[in-house]
Amino acid sequence: MSGKNKINIVNRKARFEYEFLETFIAGIVLTGTEIKSIRNGKASIAEAYCFIKDGELYIKNMYIAEYEQGTYNNHDPRRVRKLLLNKHELKKLERKKKDVGITIIPVRLFINDKGLAKLEIALAKGKKLHDKRESIKERDVKRDLARKYK
Repeated sequence: MSGKNKINIVNRKARFEYEFLETFIAGIVLTGTEIKSIRNGKASIAEAYCFIKDGELYIKNMYIAEYEQGTYNNHDPRRVRKLLLNKHELKKLERKKKDVGITIIPVRLFINDKGLAKLEIALAKGKKLHDKRESIKERDVKRDLARKYK
């Protein structure tokens, strides 16, 4: 895979809305037209979330645009997709998910060195309003310091 075709779709809102406890890298079960759309950078994980059903992990509401050259066998842009993790990682997620206020959110969608689509997911806890204000303050201070020492 060449260096010019690096796909890195990030869920920017996630870092602001949630505090990450632990991250995992998961594979995604995709169709041919879906991987082509991802390679073209036409995907979004902003409104997506993950859930566990029957001991397997799925992602819902992840948007992958229909492939332009796709014909009758094009995919549904927001279908539920299965995520692939090791058994012990799945068990760990299931255990942690039982805690109140813990959710599994997609953080980053990328293509790895082998050309496979991977999803970075995080066990996360929602931030309270005062935590969000703290994040904004921290970001502003960093920006001011960067400007000062430029």
